[in-house]
Amino acid sequence: MFKFGWLYDVTIILYCFSLIGYFIDFLHNNRKANQVAFWLLSIVWGLQTVSFLSSMIQLGHFPILNMAEGLYFYTWVLVTCSLIINRIFRVDFFVFFTNILGFVIMALHLFTPVEYKSEVLSEQLVSELLLIHITIAILSYGAFSLSFIFTMMYELQYTLIKKKKWGTRLKRLGNLSTLDRLSYSLNMIGVPLLLIALILGIVWASIQVESFQWYDAKVLGSFMVLIIYSIYLYLRVGKGLQGKVLTYWNIGAFLVLLTNFFLFGTLSNFHFWV
Repeated sequence: MFKFGWLYDVTIILYCFSLIGYFIDFLHNNRKANQVAFWLLSIVWGLQTVSFLSSMIQLGHFPILNMAEGLYFYTWVLVTCSLIINRIFRVDFFVFFTNILGFVIMALHLFTPVEYKSEVLSEQLVSELLLIHITIAILSYGAFSLSFIFTMMYELQYTLIKKKKWGTRLKRLGNLSTLDRLSYSLNMIGVPLLLIALILGIVWASIQVESFQWYDAKVLGSFMVLIIYSIYLYLRVGKGLQGKVLTYWNIGAFLVLLTNFFLFGTLSNFHFWV
């Protein structure tokens, strides 16, 4: 994916130092370390954006059509959203927790094949419908991932309050209602995005893929993710449940999402993106 290997090396090194800075801030409430880490992460975002745009120019299409490209775009989405949300809501530690996940995804990118050589695939790359399907699907996964981060922060905050461990860290995590509301809002965004992505994907597969089957592992897994998160919204809106009651459901839903993303795709008969 990358024409300049050194750019990727610099990006992941700066990413590492940024996480170290956030970790120091998390342990010792060091605002200076937080500021340095923020600017390092901003540089990481800039380098990722430059690399992504250069790849787009070089390849001639939106570079998300294989696992390596998809993971990189997924990381970019997480970094972008974490910076924007932190800027708007000023939720301390959110950037740290989000980018732990982002760094893990970027590390996984190192072990994924960059190219997928196939004459059939080269014809499928021109499908704009496929591009939109994958882009929206990854954006929905990004929303669910950020919701999961807020849920974990909620769990940590709840545990600290229950154990009466008062201090600066407790205040900087944000109040429970805010964390719960942001987690719900991101799921509320992710569900319709995933639904749209599934509709577009099914339309595209029905037209382009001769071996398309409704009982394919990836198809069933994606609908399972959609149903689980839809139930979450029903419990929140229809039943009026919130807070601690839904945290475990959200955590379980995210685990199913990861299973679908990394496992079910490998069992698919046609999902060449994985």
